[in-house]
Amino acid sequence: MSTFQMLSLLLALSMALHVGCAAAFTAWRGGTRPARAFLIGGSATGTACALYLAAVSAYH
Repeated sequence: MSTFQMLSLLLALSMALHVGCAAAFTAWRGGTRPARAFLIGGSATGTACALYLAAVSAYH
């Protein structure tokens, strides 16, 4: 892996984790149960990571 690919991967994971935590916290504070909020955060994390990595691969 090149340095650019490694930094892009770390940035994608960091960004996706922040989005997922924010989604889970928002869902939890909105009244959902913690298990469902965790699933919402996980799906938001996966979606954000997939979108970011697809954008990076389309850029090249």
